[in-house]
Amino acid sequence: MKTIVIYKWFRSAASALVRQDGQVDWGGAKMAAGDDDPAALDIAKAVAGPGGTVTGLTIGDGETAWVLARGVERALAAPAVGPLTDELATARALAQAVRLVEAADAVEAADAVIVADAAAHPGVAPALAAELGRPVVLCVSSAAADGSQITVRRRVGNAVEVICLPPPAVLGAVAAGEEARPPGMMETIRARKKPVVELPVTPPPEALERRGTRPPARLGARLFGGSPDDAASALVAALRADGVL
Repeated sequence: MKTIVIYKWFRSAASALVRQDGQVDWGGAKMAAGDDDPAALDIAKAVAGPGGTVTGLTIGDGETAWVLARGVERALAAPAVGPLTDELATARALAQAVRLVEAADAVEAADAVIVADAAAHPGVAPALAAELGRPVVLCVSSAAADGSQITVRRRVGNAVEVICLPPPAVLGAVAAGEEARPPGMMETIRARKKPVVELPVTPPPEALERRGTRPPARLGARLFGGSPDDAASALVAALRADGVL
């Protein structure tokens, strides 16, 4: 099967700056590999199978060496897009890039598009599926090709749910643990020397209207002393006075 794995598609929140006036500055933020990205790549490889192909896809300043160092032979980037603050706009940019990859491969649709089911951006995977007009399964922990179908597994509470669906499909991947074998320094250096294919993706307009940000009305912390019962009563009274409760 032909699969496309999308990685490094969101910004690292740790690199954002919150200024004194409440404005959030994303100017120095970089596209980051999330905890679920290695799981997405593993699922893409498993669904592709021995005779299939895996294509890596990233946007913005996402580095293609990340996926090339992990055994993928083909990686593409859309540097003109991102980082976006709107999940719908991000999904539309990713969908545009996916269609360009499929057009270059002369296929109607890749069998599976796998994207990290990032907890900080939960709307991107389903919005991407909606833009592509394909079914989606979220929270996928493993998947494999089963004849003409894709069999996926995901954990629901204490049970493991097994779903079979025909391609093409979008799968949102979640990691069950840490990456088993991250690439070493030499693998990464060799990957950085490989050519990068850039896609002419047009940045979509953002769908959300921003009316501004402001700092909190009250700065600092408020401590409640006394016994645990007295402190708890004082906390509840303060929350009620502030209109929280």
